[in-house]
Amino acid sequence: MLAVRRATGASLKQCEDLDLRTFCGLPTSSYPRLSHPLAVSESTFLRYEQQDPDVRLMLRVREGSAVAFEELVLRYQSRLLTVLEHLVGNREMAEDLAQETFLRVFRARKTYEPGAKFSTWLFTIAHNVASNARRKKARWKEVTVAEKSVEDSSALGLDQLAKAASGLMPARQFDKSESAQMVRLAVESLGERQRMALLLSKFEGMSYQDIADTMGLTTQAIKSLLMRARVNLKEILAPYFEEGAGALKAAVQFDGEEGADE
Repeated sequence: MLAVRRATGASLKQCEDLDLRTFCGLPTSSYPRLSHPLAVSESTFLRYEQQDPDVRLMLRVREGSAVAFEELVLRYQSRLLTVLEHLVGNREMAEDLAQETFLRVFRARKTYEPGAKFSTWLFTIAHNVASNARRKKARWKEVTVAEKSVEDSSALGLDQLAKAASGLMPARQFDKSESAQMVRLAVESLGERQRMALLLSKFEGMSYQDIADTMGLTTQAIKSLLMRARVNLKEILAPYFEEGAGALKAAVQFDGEEGADE
């Protein structure tokens, strides 16, 4: 699990190299309060500052508050890990990406400008971090074979899980844990953009607009991604839920009828 710990016994040079002066307990007078950034209008700045308590925390981070940064990490680390783990399919990698996301947030503190909800800004960074990681992975020699193996193993995993759970008896109903596992495998088989849009809608309850801002797309594109993701999930899962239409409906209920709204 991620944790933010105050550095102890660190030298001034170490703190300056790591850009972690506040975590070393050193004076923060070198971080003067900035005027409102020119890229964000005064009204926008004030609106998000007043409406979003996490924006106010980030503004305190911008002023040099380590306590405020620790609070933001505590509020978001579990949520961020959940999305990233579903996105990359690996807990250890998700933890590394979450750590990198929070590090980028800290490094960007001096130029932070509240032009959106804090969660939107954070998950935009996380989306970019995850995308960069996938691009680096794509440069490896084995990437083509590796990605094909992942796709094949996901499909095989569904078949194996279904057979093991049913005991080769089609009429047997899957329990909640079995259904959740099958849905997880199905989600992993989706394309990256469909998966990201789904996760932000399902787990973060983001609106179409917030998801669009996070992914750098239009709201219409997000609606299309969510619709295609839902159709794809139904096609993948339908054979395993033929005897349980209600379970299938609950499993793939994630678009505009829940978190994402107009």
